[in-house]
Amino acid sequence: CTGDFMCLCESEAFGLFDRVGDSKVAYNQIADIMRALGQNPTNKEVTKILGNPTADEMANKRVDFEGFLPMLQFVVNSPNKATYDDYVEGLRVFDKEGNGTVMGAELRIVLSTLGEKMNETEIDALMQGQEDENGCVNYEAFVKHIMSV
Repeated sequence: CTGDFMCLCESEAFGLFDRVGDSKVAYNQIADIMRALGQNPTNKEVTKILGNPTADEMANKRVDFEGFLPMLQFVVNSPNKATYDDYVEGLRVFDKEGNGTVMGAELRIVLSTLGEKMNETEIDALMQGQEDENGCVNYEAFVKHIMSV
């Protein structure tokens, strides 16, 4: 840590996840801490960064702030970040009418079956208020929504 303001914020955010008081956090909290700091790693990326730990290790292994920083830096510098345009282009494939919308039901299927699969509760939370009276979702507005969550 260089002692700058950003590092202080990262340290404070990290500290909020220390439930034991030993200045460490469990492996299974790493993704949440990164997201709290404005990053958006996939669970798969975090698992890889952590060395593909077992479920038991995810729950019981702990890391201190100095061990966490290189992990965060790796995610921050990751060249594979999806952009707004990437997401919009991916959803445009499902826009059969060419009118800027996709069927909400179809989007739910995509979210539950492709990539990092989401469960029904997660999908419901993400889709809340996104469908119009015809069951369609404006995918550009949807991407703005998910990138702000």
